[in-house]
Amino acid sequence: MKLFRSARARAAAAAVASSLVVAASPAPAPGADGIGDSYFPQLGNGGFDARHYDLDIAYDPVSGRLDGRTTITARAIQDLSSFDLDLQQLKVKGVEVNGRHAPFTHDGDELRITPHGSLAGNRTFTVTVTYGGLPHPLSGPIVGSDYGWLKTDDGVFVACEPNAASTWFPSSDHVSDKATYDIRIRAPKGLSAVSNGRLLSTYDEGDSTYTHWRESRPMATYLTTVTIGKFDVRSGRTPGGVPIHVAIDPKLAGSNSVDVYAVTAAATDYWSQVFGPYPFEETGAIVDDMPAAGFSLEAQSKPIYSAVRNETTIVHELAHQWFGDSVSVKRWKDIWLNEGFATYAQWLWAEHQGTRTAHDSFRAAYDARPADNAFWQTEVADPQRDSMFASAVYQRGAMTLQALRERIGDTAFFRLLPTWAELHRYGNADTADFIQLAEEISGQPLDDLFRTWLSTRGKPNLGPGESMKP
Repeated sequence: MKLFRSARARAAAAAVASSLVVAASPAPAPGADGIGDSYFPQLGNGGFDARHYDLDIAYDPVSGRLDGRTTITARAIQDLSSFDLDLQQLKVKGVEVNGRHAPFTHDGDELRITPHGSLAGNRTFTVTVTYGGLPHPLSGPIVGSDYGWLKTDDGVFVACEPNAASTWFPSSDHVSDKATYDIRIRAPKGLSAVSNGRLLSTYDEGDSTYTHWRESRPMATYLTTVTIGKFDVRSGRTPGGVPIHVAIDPKLAGSNSVDVYAVTAAATDYWSQVFGPYPFEETGAIVDDMPAAGFSLEAQSKPIYSAVRNETTIVHELAHQWFGDSVSVKRWKDIWLNEGFATYAQWLWAEHQGTRTAHDSFRAAYDARPADNAFWQTEVADPQRDSMFASAVYQRGAMTLQALRERIGDTAFFRLLPTWAELHRYGNADTADFIQLAEEISGQPLDDLFRTWLSTRGKPNLGPGESMKP
């Protein structure tokens, strides 16, 4: 009887085993060549998360040549047989993965790397790329002027939004993949290199000046800069105690239009009261003589200006340190969360200065454009790639915030802004996240307001439903 039962048990077990499909671990696969952003499908890369960049570059302003060695520390989020980096224009000399030479192909903007043996998911790895060449700026309808690596009379002005960081270093060049940075720059002796974060060292050796900057807070690639040239530098602390570093091209230092240092210090401290603690280790500005650029950019910790700009521009770029730099968008279609907020900050600054209320700024912007103006045809929640920097993204985005403020009241509104900045500090968020938080804090349903101001074409009516003052 015992033997019979054992035989039956063995037979039953065999039957069960034969009926089971045992799931094998998925085979290592290539990482995607982009994260799938609808505006820039091949920006960024799948299969890994960049954690830290160690950039080591040398630049010769005379020849325009850049030579670099970039080491990226990343975590694989799947078993990888190969993975991509974004790199435009420059020639790759060699690649190493975890210290071993690795085969690669470079097709257009995509650098595909095949390590010896697969990379295990949830494991950290390093990839080092040695490269060089003549970087060139990008152009096109997105920005409306050249941007990226812009040569100046004495060096280079580097402003990379939205997709030009990969013109000077290999990267996962999308706003959603943030990392910390060490940035080392070799330039001709007598020139300064100003970058993100805090200055760790600078020294001369032979005919070169070596500079090392460290950004220890997560940063999107487009916010990096290595602006090189002759600068007058002033450093210290704001009245509120934030370290500050302002570098101004001596050609522009005599401008009396605005005191860049004073306004930067004052705005940093004021926004720290309104939006919450300043999110980075240092504030500041880089003011270069690059009139052809015609724009400024919120480079992390030190906005860069292509000329001495006015006070309004400075407070705008500094507000981005919270909205755009610390809290970044998940996808580029949500860029109003950057530009609408920074434009609204200009209105708050005027209110703070006692020159104009935010409501009056709203009404001026609203009344300045008739209903048949093309301005009202932009869907701010998804403005499309080639119009992502349209004026409506800035102005109508700011109008959305004022409409929200007047719907939910000042108490809830000025609780919302710092809560948003704290909740998504050093991370990424989207419009749905903001609407959800606004509803939680106000206790009100707000879909109608955001639909009207962000997603509906046409000039909104300022009826009682908008709670707008007469």
